[in-house]
Amino acid sequence: MSIKHDLPNKPFMHFINFILNSQYLLVVVSIVLPLLLSLKFYPTIIKVVRSKNLMDEPGDRSAHTRKTPTLGGVVAFIAYALSLILLALPIKLAAFQLVNVLTVLAATLILMSIGVKDDLIGLSPIKKLGIQTFAAAITVLFTDLRILSFNGIMGVHELPYFFSVLLTIFVFLVVINAFNLIDGIDGLAGTIGIVCSLTFGGFFFLSQRQDLILISFTLVGALIGFLCFNISSKRKIFMGDSGSMFIGFLLAYQAISFLAFNATANSGTDFVKAPIIALAILSYPLLDTLRVFIIRVHQKRSPFSADRNHIHHRLLNLGFPHIKASLIIGGLNILAIVLTLLIKDLDINTQLPILLLAIPLLYASPWLLTRKEGRVRLVIPWGGKK
Repeated sequence: MSIKHDLPNKPFMHFINFILNSQYLLVVVSIVLPLLLSLKFYPTIIKVVRSKNLMDEPGDRSAHTRKTPTLGGVVAFIAYALSLILLALPIKLAAFQLVNVLTVLAATLILMSIGVKDDLIGLSPIKKLGIQTFAAAITVLFTDLRILSFNGIMGVHELPYFFSVLLTIFVFLVVINAFNLIDGIDGLAGTIGIVCSLTFGGFFFLSQRQDLILISFTLVGALIGFLCFNISSKRKIFMGDSGSMFIGFLLAYQAISFLAFNATANSGTDFVKAPIIALAILSYPLLDTLRVFIIRVHQKRSPFSADRNHIHHRLLNLGFPHIKASLIIGGLNILAIVLTLLIKDLDINTQLPILLLAIPLLYASPWLLTRKEGRVRLVIPWGGKK
């Protein structure tokens, strides 16, 4: 006599399938699961890091004054990777989608690992760039994820294969390092990561791409969990390069997937010009990195040398605490996205110059503020003060 051991599990499996086959519930579970895992794992890693004295030492240009545990990115990665695996297996992704998920996990594991090494003993910029290039290259070659077209920007449409591959790898490198550079104050990298991933995830939701929905919203949950400790005064932990590099990679992956998917017909989000909205979503890390590079080169210094010229440093100098400064910058990033959606019906070659003018002015707004008599005031360009 044979016994069917799977019978008791049938109601549970039906329940799991119901959850995962509903896109709305899939989004909720994708956020909640890594959040719960983060809340479980972070106290342990903080205790271990303190006991081993794996602490971030405040320096001359640091925005912090106390030694703080680092390696927060390790827990963010564990929560993200476990959630992605646990949710991807039951929903029976198409073969190419499963390859995409597995490739993303492999690339992010590589980047998280070298980030840990950089956090603990340091790693030369050349070696980091080489490993980042390797991670980007295997993603492009194994999944054929490429920027296929400029969508008519400057009259350019479909791109040659070889140029497309090189451009895609370059975009990965730019976004990874731009995100790494903005991780300077409590809450900022997590806030910007959530804004970007939520927005990309919303577009993937409209396009019904389950693999990309998982990749976007599990990152959101992992970042919310990280922020719970990053902004804490008693159990604070920093993201470190172990987190900023793999998160930057995931944001680049989402942006390039968004571009590639919208280059095909019936994407579900063809009501927006994909290159323009992708630039708006990633506008803060890209613009802030570009402006500090220009300042450093103008001062005849290495563009990779550290300083206090980031936008968040301006807000700190005005007396804003870290959390308020992060929320202000996150709000500016959201405004950039909303502005882009408001002009979505314009021709792409009209949208681009508008945004190239408007978005830098938007992020320059902290320079219209000044502190006088203990209060932050608005400086009117023609000389008055409010």
